[in-house]
Amino acid sequence: MVSPKLQERIKAAVRELAYVPDIAASRLASARTHTIGVIVSSLTNGVFADYINALHDTLLPAGFQVLILSTRYSAEEEEKAIATMLGQHPEAIIIVGIDQSPHARRLLQESGVPVVQTFQLTDDPIDVNIGLDQRAAAKAATNLLIASGHRRIGAIGSRLDARARVRVEGYRAAMQQAGLLDEGLIATTPTQTNVMAGRELIGRLIDEGKKPDAVFCCDDLMALGALFECLKREIKVPKAMSIIGFNDLEFAAAATPPLATVVTPRYEMGERAAKTVMRMIETGERPAERRIDLGFTLERRGSIADRR
Repeated sequence: MVSPKLQERIKAAVRELAYVPDIAASRLASARTHTIGVIVSSLTNGVFADYINALHDTLLPAGFQVLILSTRYSAEEEEKAIATMLGQHPEAIIIVGIDQSPHARRLLQESGVPVVQTFQLTDDPIDVNIGLDQRAAAKAATNLLIASGHRRIGAIGSRLDARARVRVEGYRAAMQQAGLLDEGLIATTPTQTNVMAGRELIGRLIDEGKKPDAVFCCDDLMALGALFECLKREIKVPKAMSIIGFNDLEFAAAATPPLATVVTPRYEMGERAAKTVMRMIETGERPAERRIDLGFTLERRGSIADRR
């Protein structure tokens, strides 16, 4: 058995050498693989379904294979996924997120393959960045609750998800600007986002006597969980509690009441990313537009009451 201390030394050595396992060493470096590597945060979170479908719809008819790996919201797993992916000699990599570790970023930069970072926005993309302003979207959602007359607005989300952390900052900005910020109204979990986490977090705010009259949920799964918990406690939505989610997953409009949410262009994001890497492969050049903001919209539904 390898001791934990030795394991750490091995990991350090691998990092130092920037080692990338090559399972296709017999291929010529110049040979085309017609493979596009895609790295996502989760294979179970429905937020990535439209995005992955768009990649398939765009890349497969053009003769490319799509290889997908998940990081499970872990920086260490992301480094492993990038190394594994590069060992497959992809012609490009499309990755969710912008906050890769220095080691992961170096691997991508030194690989020489086109890289498109998605979902968030950055002023310093590796090659090209396609996404939306997550902070601004969360701020707009919170401002919608404020404009509807709510004052005790809570926020729930996962600390594991980098985008959720940015959304909480957007919530904070809106609440602070309105003079309503109370850190006690923020509840987060170190686990991945899911419906049960939404139930637990809104339950925590209620049990601690925070008395929220509305809640900004960092994603629709959390929002659905908050709705379920309110129903269990016989808290009427939206009469006693307004709820807004994020992403506009399919079930949001089908819920009772329908969940208000931030609509994010996930299919368009995948489609634009696919077309961008194909163009970069064809021309061998970065496009002039390296940062593409696809924007967002707010969908006000029956889960928000007007208290003005």
